[in-house]
Amino acid sequence: MTEERQSTPPPETVTLPPQHWRDRWRLFWRSRSPWQKRGLAFAALVAGWPLVMTLVYAIVPPPLSNVMILRLFTGNGIHKDWVSLDQMSPWLPRAVITSEDQRFCYHNGVDWVELQGVVEDAFDDDEAPVRGASTISMQTAKNLFLWDGRFFIRKILEMPVAFWMDTVWTKRRMIEVYLNIVEWAPGVYGAEAAAQHHFHKPARNLTRREAALLAAVLPNPIKRKAGKPSRRVNILAHVIQNRMGGMGPYLTCLDRKPWL
Repeated sequence: MTEERQSTPPPETVTLPPQHWRDRWRLFWRSRSPWQKRGLAFAALVAGWPLVMTLVYAIVPPPLSNVMILRLFTGNGIHKDWVSLDQMSPWLPRAVITSEDQRFCYHNGVDWVELQGVVEDAFDDDEAPVRGASTISMQTAKNLFLWDGRFFIRKILEMPVAFWMDTVWTKRRMIEVYLNIVEWAPGVYGAEAAAQHHFHKPARNLTRREAALLAAVLPNPIKRKAGKPSRRVNILAHVIQNRMGGMGPYLTCLDRKPWL
């Protein structure tokens, strides 16, 4: 009698994990719900917008900034007129750098020296630090792509965006964009609109004193007025003027290079 050969069950099918990153991404994406997919797409858009538009704004003047758009909801209009750095008084970028970011020409978008000092102050003192560490690059990133106000998460986002912008742009381009989008009075943005609003003259004709007054109001342009300065604003402008005299070696990045 012939023994019946017992059939051997087929081996279990083993699903190998995807080896290529594209396969892993497809598997991840297919496993997400529609709402999760929309959230991921929105996050990718938010993260990618500064990366792409920084490249665009290296050549094209930004038509608007995030802060301008958000300010519209407070009832302020938008008064602005783009002018190149060469069409501004040379005193203006010097006054603003002296007041806002004296290591502007030497940091990579984030002033780690100043930031370390702020952190040390925070740990050494029970009260909040009285100084900030926001560079002109970080303020440009905030104005263009983020939002205004005292938010810790925004400060964290500012740093990589500022570093990327400082990598792509020249220092001249950075200060040029900043001086054209920063707010100098409610609804008044940029050097040209500020010069006309406060002093009734074009930005190229600003004097050293007027440039210092504009720099003095930047920390609080809603309450401070350059055209009708308070005693405090006058004192701050006087301090800025005095400090500008010793800033020569720290402003070399403003010099026009042969290829610019």
